[in-house]
Amino acid sequence: MAEDMKTLEENFRQQNKSCFILGASGETGRMLLQELLERNIFSKITLIGRRQLTFEGKEYEKLVQEVVDFEKLDEHAAAFQGHDVGYCCLGTTRAKAGAEIFVRVDHDYVLKSAELAKSGGCTQFHLESSRGADKNSNFLYLKVKGQVEADIEALGFDRYAIYRPGVLLVDRQESRPAEWLARKFLGAFSSVCSTSMAIPIQVVAKAMVSNTLLQPEQKTEILENKNIASLGKIEGK
Repeated sequence: MAEDMKTLEENFRQQNKSCFILGASGETGRMLLQELLERNIFSKITLIGRRQLTFEGKEYEKLVQEVVDFEKLDEHAAAFQGHDVGYCCLGTTRAKAGAEIFVRVDHDYVLKSAELAKSGGCTQFHLESSRGADKNSNFLYLKVKGQVEADIEALGFDRYAIYRPGVLLVDRQESRPAEWLARKFLGAFSSVCSTSMAIPIQVVAKAMVSNTLLQPEQKTEILENKNIASLGKIEGK
């Protein structure tokens, strides 16, 4: 399968496509950017965010950065034009931002960005969501995640991939005590087997890139934690 992935990468690379990443300053976004740079399948990568990011190394020299005000996204429509593929790793938490800001970021900002991307010619959209996402859930976090999944599907991208990872096994820069305990407990199993509850963040990034190269029959696909784990083990190197 690795050899097949190498062929897919080369064929995709020759199409001279461009992409953008929302949320490149976050844990998954940073890992996704690194994976994309290493596998070099896009001729252009644009980071869209609220601030300029600083990188060290020649591999980052060709990156394009667009700084936007998410409260006034209509004024930044040009930043979303001309991309073939969009990746969204944007998000916060209710505990960190409060319920109102959480909904604004994880639903409103994400949906508006997807709308602008679609209008700008983007045909393929990849959304990092969450295990248990359900627009009918009684839990705000899962309800918002499920609602934005459905709202973006209604936009009608040619291809739309939803990733629902479990607990992300990563040492965050910010402190989230509950996640820290979960990572310590579940991390003991991650090196032995995949679980339906947790996944290393590197695997999520690898899965998102590998899945970009595939051509599923359905326009919309939902990858649960187990599917992400399997796909994330396939590399073209």
